[in-house]
Amino acid sequence: MFERLVAYLDSVKARDPAPRSRWEVLTYPGVWALFYHRIAHWLFEAELFFLARLVNHWSRMVTAIDIHPGATIGKNFFIDHGFSVIGETAEIGDNVTIYQCVTLGGTNPTNGKAGKRHPTIEDEVIIGSGAQVIGPITIGRRARIGANAVVTDDVPEGATMIGLKARSTLVPAEQWIKEFIPYGTPCDDPCAPSRDCVEKLETELKMLRAEVEALRAEREPAPRSGTDD
Repeated sequence: MFERLVAYLDSVKARDPAPRSRWEVLTYPGVWALFYHRIAHWLFEAELFFLARLVNHWSRMVTAIDIHPGATIGKNFFIDHGFSVIGETAEIGDNVTIYQCVTLGGTNPTNGKAGKRHPTIEDEVIIGSGAQVIGPITIGRRARIGANAVVTDDVPEGATMIGLKARSTLVPAEQWIKEFIPYGTPCDDPCAPSRDCVEKLETELKMLRAEVEALRAEREPAPRSGTDD
């Protein structure tokens, strides 16, 4: 048990440069939220639903993180900061990292019956701050979800998703194979296509303005010489 705790604390420290020691990691709300969730989930599986909810409610008050007791969470799960929500049927693999204000939310079933409503997050996924991952979709292994992205469709393994609604952006192989990319996306590469698009739009706008000026010049009547009788 002690060795597993040490391994978990070391896994968090490896992903966050802020803590100077394992003791400091123990003050993290995400660590405590996971600890309380393990208890709540055990009670939930034992069908002690009310007690599970009590533990969940206490955890939400003291950590500002709401993890439904029914959610299934693997090893070395790390919530950096907090204010996140994880739904009942969410499934989270090993070594997953999410940042603040993330929602793993559900969709309302059309038949009114409870079922798989929340996402499945596979191993080593990173979800950036403010991202909304909604519905019974699957986020493939080592995928990256950028900050504030809204994801409502399956994400293939290794993809990086950005935007609203999220779209895939190509990431070089040397970036993909890194063990850990903080905040879910590389700092420069995914943004480069956006800059190119802006430059192209500015060039096209200049060309259109020139064409409009040329058309106006053609339509204006030529000045007449002399005077009218």
